Amino acid sequence: MPKRTDIETILIIGAGPIVIGQACEFDYSGTQACKALKAEGYRIVLVNSNPATIMTDPDLADATYIEPITPDIVARIIEKERSKTKGGFALLPTMGGQTALNTALSLRRMGVLDKHNIEMIGADAAAIDMAEDRKLFREAMQRIGLETPKSVLANASDLKNEDKQRYRAGLEKIDAMDITAEEKSRLKAEYQKNWAAGERERGKRYEEKALIEALEALPVVGLPAIIRPSFTLGGTGGGIAYTKSEFIEIVERGLDASPTNEVLIEESVLGWKEFEMEVVRDKA
Repeated sequence: MPKRTDIETILIIGAGPIVIGQACEFDYSGTQACKALKAEGYRIVLVNSNPATIMTDPDLADATYIEPITPDIVARIIEKERSKTKGGFALLPTMGGQTALNTALSLRRMGVLDKHNIEMIGADAAAIDMAEDRKLFREAMQRIGLETPKSVLANASDLKNEDKQRYRAGLEKIDAMDITAEEKSRLKAEYQKNWAAGERERGKRYEEKALIEALEALPVVGLPAIIRPSFTLGGTGGGIAYTKSEFIEIVERGLDASPTNEVLIEESVLGWKEFEMEVVRDKA
């Protein structure tokens, strides 16, 4: 692919601590990305919470932040670095595994990327959503004619939609105020901060409602049932339930592990053979 001359700075999110399924291969790929992109003349900003990595060596990036990889902290780093960049600014989340992907999607949902005119490269948000969101992935498979096991998504979507509408209504109310643009910006930042502070409480409500939805799905799917959380590393938090008590335990665990508080309840295909393939294709 030809070099993108409209981009000046690229922010790379690392994988953080080494865990099973997200280990040294991400340090290696991130290191190579820093070297290759810097050699092309881009200014590289790196965020990684793990100082014991090659990619955090001082000479690899133009600016290195050893900070917790959370949406709020990365948002502050973006705000600081964006002011230093007159040209295009891009975010590369594909070198940091599940941690980086989830953080990038959270930044998009928070409006940080739109606010600072930042483009996500490597994989766009729609592609990440389709691969990580159980419902979207199932729908994509059905569109191309692939059969999938019976399944029901438990995600408290009605509560989430209500909260989204409340959030948007709050921003629209500020926009409608007869005040200066600077004052509107300040009020919006304060509103978004207060909204983010209530995320844990909203998450509890979603989990309680999603558990009820999961129990309602049990007669449809039957036991044993496979519980698959969305947006977790290697399906962390999921499992196979053989009894109702196991089902409740795994669903609660999966909802807690999923950053979007959702699980797919799927009929078991135990005894079938599984063939796993990884395909890499150049977008060009």
